[in-house]
Amino acid sequence: MSLGAIRAGLIAGLVLLGLAAGARATEVVTGAASVIDGDTLEIRGERIRLFGIDACESRQLCEDASGRSYRCGQQAALALADRIGRGTVRCEGKTRDRYGRLVATCYLGSEDLDAWMVSQGLALAFRKYSTRYVPQEDAARLAKRGLWAGRFEAPWEWRKEHAGRTSARHSR
Repeated sequence: MSLGAIRAGLIAGLVLLGLAAGARATEVVTGAASVIDGDTLEIRGERIRLFGIDACESRQLCEDASGRSYRCGQQAALALADRIGRGTVRCEGKTRDRYGRLVATCYLGSEDLDAWMVSQGLALAFRKYSTRYVPQEDAARLAKRGLWAGRFEAPWEWRKEHAGRTSARHSR
């Protein structure tokens, strides 16, 4: 075997190894889930960020239909915890965020929890990363469910404006 053939074989092997490493298999995490916030779960020590949605922050204040302030991020987390109850959650993810969390679509039985949060007006479609849940957001907005019943600031805008502060501004 010539040196050129050996070199070509080594290069081909390295290319295949690189492709295999880059094509991560779907990571599946299943078990009892603890709700960290409206878009983050923990299952068996694994932090999981719900894919394609963004819920209000725990400190974030919104206004209900009658103009009263409430902690909308806390409400989202409590609603998600109530929905899950003691059920078994299955999360399927292919990537990790900058904090090392698995970014995943999570299911309670066959129900997509990410979609449920948006359809109830408890979270928004996070268009920066996906448009998968825009139809659920549109339906919640038209029905004035959850956040859409009153006034709120999109979570990504609230984070930008309130980094390091504890007060909240209300806007549409």
